[in-house]
Amino acid sequence: MENMLNSEITLFHDKQRIEGEGPMLSVVVPVHNEADNIPSLVAETCGALDGEIDYELIFVDDGSTDDSFKKLKGLSKDFPRLRILRHKHRCGQSAAIWTGIRAARAEWIATLDGDGQNDPADILRLIRSQGGLQNLDPHLMVCGYRRRRQDSWIKRVSSRIANGVRRTLLKDDTPDTGCGLKVFARSTFLSLPFFDHMHRFLPALVLRGGGRVASVEVHHRPRLNGKSHYGIGNRLWVGIIDLLGVMWLRRRMKHPTVMEEKIEA
Repeated sequence: MENMLNSEITLFHDKQRIEGEGPMLSVVVPVHNEADNIPSLVAETCGALDGEIDYELIFVDDGSTDDSFKKLKGLSKDFPRLRILRHKHRCGQSAAIWTGIRAARAEWIATLDGDGQNDPADILRLIRSQGGLQNLDPHLMVCGYRRRRQDSWIKRVSSRIANGVRRTLLKDDTPDTGCGLKVFARSTFLSLPFFDHMHRFLPALVLRGGGRVASVEVHHRPRLNGKSHYGIGNRLWVGIIDLLGVMWLRRRMKHPTVMEEKIEA
């Protein structure tokens, strides 16, 4: 039943795109226990995009145990572009992103972390770096680069180590794959292999599929409310297993050169 429902959702949204309906951009924001950050993030994102681009804002509540879902429902009255999806149980950030993108009505996707540390105005910075949505290559993923991180020293160190190891082994040419701010085609994401924690390896997976990656420097802000869900334990050591899996996937991928033979009558 679930697979049938997913197929119906896909067909419905594909029909909308063919007929020219729906927004140009879907902004997908996964959240887990971010009740105190949600109101300002919704308002700020809508404030940055209103009048600039036709968009929808999709928040995916990944099994929160605080008032995140309640806050989102209350905001929906004042922000008509806001859509709310909810996981009954926590499934992880990758699953929340996947849920939001599957339900998205636009051809282009922007992702944003739900902790308020990304600047929503930088969505337009990523898009404009490529000359606007009309000039975006569907095989390109544009990634944010947080050159000046506003995090605790232990988070900065663990991220620096993890990024260094990943770049050395995967050669994904991305200085900050952990930045939640990215812009890409919906079709590109849905063509990637899905697994838990895949969001950490999106640039490498796009390159594996024959795509390209570009990095653009963006702002980064200190977390004002709540606490981080990541540390050395689940950012570095757990990621090693996933890293080995992505290395295997890359080695197994082949990109044949295809030539069509013309048959003369």
